[in-house]
Amino acid sequence: MRAGTYWELIRAGKMRITPSRLPMFCALSIITPFNDLLAGLQWLRYRKRLLEIAVPTDPVFIIGHWRSGTTLLHELLMLDPRNVCPNTYQCFAPNHFLVSEWFFRRFGNWLLPAKRPMDNVIAGWDRPQEDEFALMNLGLPSSYRRIAFPRNPPPDMEYLDFQGVSDDAIARWLDGLQHFLRALLVANPGRVVLKSPTHTGRIATLAKAFPGAKFIHIARDPRALFPSTLRLWLSLDSGQAFQKPLAQTDRQYVIDCLRKMYDAFHRDRAALREDQLVDIRYEELVADPQRVLRSAYDQLQLGDFHPLADPLQQWIDEHHRGYQPNEHHLPPADEALIRSHWNDYFVRYGYA
Repeated sequence: MRAGTYWELIRAGKMRITPSRLPMFCALSIITPFNDLLAGLQWLRYRKRLLEIAVPTDPVFIIGHWRSGTTLLHELLMLDPRNVCPNTYQCFAPNHFLVSEWFFRRFGNWLLPAKRPMDNVIAGWDRPQEDEFALMNLGLPSSYRRIAFPRNPPPDMEYLDFQGVSDDAIARWLDGLQHFLRALLVANPGRVVLKSPTHTGRIATLAKAFPGAKFIHIARDPRALFPSTLRLWLSLDSGQAFQKPLAQTDRQYVIDCLRKMYDAFHRDRAALREDQLVDIRYEELVADPQRVLRSAYDQLQLGDFHPLADPLQQWIDEHHRGYQPNEHHLPPADEALIRSHWNDYFVRYGYA
């Protein structure tokens, strides 16, 4: 984040910082101004190219609830050499990665854990990442700002479906996304593949802004989604927040996010063409990645599947046969809760 964005985040959180997190707050406050310097250097070095490069009209958006398999799908599509996926460093330093990424990828790997804290997925600066983090770090409204102050009321929930957001505010949000995509294509030309669960309820806006956009929606058994999402937010809050998180993630928050995103998704998906949106299920993707992705490429008309087929098979042979997702045990009370509030999801995607 640039300094202005950082201090706006602190102001919005009303400076409610837990004493044990003050060292982190002080360190970030000292480091953050360097982002302004690096952002200025990037603008001086790449201004002409950033202004001249065309915004892509046909990005591929991976959508679906958190912990539904969006990361796995992103990792697999990254194997296609035609695809460009924003990586972790680019999303965490969207203002200056064109001038600074080489340094952190060479000397800064120690700053990240070997694996993500919420699952068994390998972490690293070069791994594909959610562009929602880039948008937040660019200073755009995002529900992810709650990670900094998880004890405060969750901010920017209206940006999960753009309901009640003015046209001008949406235009500013889209401008920020397009700015990030320009920088991404300056670094790596190709077909842009983005993954953010937060885009699930935004498909109408995204399809209008990117007329050739394609959407791959992935669903998963809600009885796995719910406890895994609780664990996700708790792990992020524990490691990234300025406040000591609550002992348990607010169950109502998780329930409300899915309902808000999917109410908009189910309302707006009918306006998309058949070759714009495909639904897949996590369980089927894990069982047979080749079949599921070949079918998705065919329906979305993403071109010849052969460039992905061989590296995908190599990935399956080297990694997938021993892959074991985390097991989640759902108490009966929680299952009754989500069956009551997420019944439409259970029925639509075959988990009832």
